[in-house]
Amino acid sequence: MLIMGILNVTPDSFADGGRHNDFDAAVSRGLEMMAEGVDIIDIGGESTRPGADRVSEVEELERTIPVITELSKHGVKISIDTMRASTAEAAIEAGASIINDVSGGLADPDMLQTAARLQVPYIAMHWRGQSKDMNSKAIYNNVVNDVISELRERITAAQDAGIKPNNLIIDPGLGFAKDAEHNWAIIDSVESFVEMGYPVLIGASRKRFLGGDTPDEREQATIDLTKRLATTGVWAVRVHSVKPHKEVLAQ
Repeated sequence: MLIMGILNVTPDSFADGGRHNDFDAAVSRGLEMMAEGVDIIDIGGESTRPGADRVSEVEELERTIPVITELSKHGVKISIDTMRASTAEAAIEAGASIINDVSGGLADPDMLQTAARLQVPYIAMHWRGQSKDMNSKAIYNNVVNDVISELRERITAAQDAGIKPNNLIIDPGLGFAKDAEHNWAIIDSVESFVEMGYPVLIGASRKRFLGGDTPDEREQATIDLTKRLATTGVWAVRVHSVKPHKEVLAQ
């Protein structure tokens, strides 16, 4: 299982907003993650925490592209965490090699065609709407079946747009239009997502459903979940810290 390290170049991300919100701090953190053995660095310039406002395309580009350009010189694999096709394309040109789209192509009508044209791996997450109102959409008949069904729709749309099946990665979107009960139901049935036949990314790091009053207090629960997922066939976990997750996988 791979470790995808989160690098939020933002002032308002829920777990680490502001810690790496300038070029030097972001590059320094990226190099630190590399030294700890990270497999992929996921760089984002727009918070998707519940209630977050969107940032402009210009601001997103200004936050991410210089950092991607610099870190790519060091040979690390980089994914761009964005819902915008234009940002995704600029990031790939700057040295990123994976597109991580939390909207699964729903936020930007040009995204799927852009990913197909760029011929890079594309991560499609389960998503029901923007951060401002996603909590109101956490209504399911059966969350596992419903999320799988909606992910299949995104897979079909991606392939219809020209994305090759071997470039598709799926993410059930823990915390996105889901409450704690939904998140745990998905984790308990994660093999059902693996059985869909595509690499599965899980992003649970420091999220509220893990317990604890602050994101930092949820770090141990995140590490414990990485250990649990290691034997399920999940492709990668998206986490804020790298070293303890690499260590638990080596046990």
